[in-house]
This record gives sequence, structure tokens and C-alpha cells, in this order.
Amino acid sequence: MSESLPALCLIAMPGRRRRTIELGQEAERRGFAGLYVPSPTGGMSTCEALAWNTEKITFATSIAPIYQRTIVDFAQSSAMMHEISGGRFRLGIGIAHGPSYVRMGVTPGKPLADTRSFIEKFRAETSYGPLPPIIVAALRKKMVALSGELAEGVVFANVVLSHMGESLAALPAAKRNDPGAFFIGNMIPTCISDDVEAARAVNRRTLTNYAFLPNYRNYWKEAGFVEEMDGIEKAIAEGRRDDVPKFLTDKWLAETTLFGPAAKVRDGVAAWRAAGVHTPILVPSSAAGNQMKAIDEVFAAFG
Repeated sequence: MSESLPALCLIAMPGRRRRTIELGQEAERRGFAGLYVPSPTGGMSTCEALAWNTEKITFATSIAPIYQRTIVDFAQSSAMMHEISGGRFRLGIGIAHGPSYVRMGVTPGKPLADTRSFIEKFRAETSYGPLPPIIVAALRKKMVALSGELAEGVVFANVVLSHMGESLAALPAAKRNDPGAFFIGNMIPTCISDDVEAARAVNRRTLTNYAFLPNYRNYWKEAGFVEEMDGIEKAIAEGRRDDVPKFLTDKWLAETTLFGPAAKVRDGVAAWRAAGVHTPILVPSSAAGNQMKAIDEVFAAFG
């Protein structure tokens, strides 16, 4: 294909970890733009495996919660991956969200202040060798601006296409417009299928859990989906949790996810690039199987 390929999200589920790394190697052979690994199933460990088992592809945590490890542990692990990979590793960090704090047993502080403090303390760790670039996970404009001030990139997830320009306006123009100087990525739930309704339903299920998170609802209100989010909040307050997916409308899904036949998804990737996202990151699900099947479908669509 003449258009450069998107990046790919990898999730190393128990029992499939070795196969996941092999799929990362295949993505590298096919020329995908990068590999981005979320935290729930050991993102840092998966990235360390990628450091040893890939040769040229960029890879990153997307994201590692800043409360999950000590600063020293982050610095030691990051310096190791940075060195072994020849500088291909990026440390994607974020504050995560409520349910993850419960799992980690931590009490978070203020998001902006904690993120700033983490970056400053991380960079002050000079005993372990050169450290990788930092990518900050952001939804709303103040965190986007902080990434532009202190980091080497910003990564979004589940954000709204038509709102992207407003979000990116919080960055200096030089960073918005130069992919070589500043990374701009977005994790996009993606389901490739000729059965459009089935693919849409998969993405609706994927994003339902996020609809219970206040930080996401506040962002989606900012992006113009006030009625939908008000409906969700009313349903939650009244104990009607099963009604929440009903408010994730087709219009909302079309703005936040990619679904349908391969050509439609490829057009969607192009639309995200046109909106200012230098690196669209596909987060694949399948209407006909698990993540392994979904990645095969992405490979076929962008082959």
C-alpha cells in the first residue's frame, strides 16, 4: 500500500503471550508503524519481550500507570529496554482511572501535578543509563498541554474524531505539525467485518466499560456528546447499568471507533491522520473470534 501502515495494539493474554510476541514480529515484517501495549496484562514485561525479539519497530507502553511502580523501578526497566532495543522503546505513562487504583491499592493525587512530578523525578534518575522518550496519555486539554510542555509525545484513547483539532490546539504548532519532533497517537477500537452491524456491536461492547468512568464521560461531554453522557449518568444513578450501552449511539461509535469492511476501516485511518493524529493505533477486536483472529483481520486489511 502506498499509504504508511497504522500502528497496532498488542495485549499479551495469559496462555497466548508467546504467540502475541510472534504477532509483534509479524507486524514488524509487514511494516506496521509501531506496537503499543496497555497495562492490564503486564505492559512493561511485554515491552521487554519486544525489546529482545524485534529489530526495528518502535514499541511503547500505552499506558503504564504512574502509580504502578516506584520511580526507580520505572527508570531501571526503561533504561534497560531503551538500551537493548537501540532506542526503539517509548515510555507511555498515564494516571489511569478509578478501578485500577483499587487494584493497585493506591490513592491518587491531582492528575496534572502527579504527572508533572513523575516526569521530573523520572528524568532525574541518571544512574541507569539513557532513558527513553516519554509519551503522556491525555483526554482533556490541560493534560495535552502538559505533554507538549514536558514530554516527547501524547497518546489518546477512545477520543472523538471531530474534536481532535480542538484537543491538538493545546499543543504548540511546531509539535502538532512535526511527527519527527513529537509523537501524536490515538488508540482506536477497531473491528473489521463485512457485517457492519456485528462490527459496531463489538465496539459498543468494548467501550461500555469506559462509559462507567467519569473522566471519559467528562471528555465526551466536552467533545459534544452531552445528551448521551447525561443519559448514562442517569442510568447509573438509578441502578440501570444494563441500559448504559443504549446511550452509546451509532453516531458516537462512528466518531470514536473504526468498524466495518476493510476499505471503510482504511478510510477511517486516513481520516484520523487528516485530523492530526500522526500515528493511529488500531486496538483490534473481532466479530468472529478473539484477539488473535482480530489481528489476522488487520493484517489482511492492510496487506
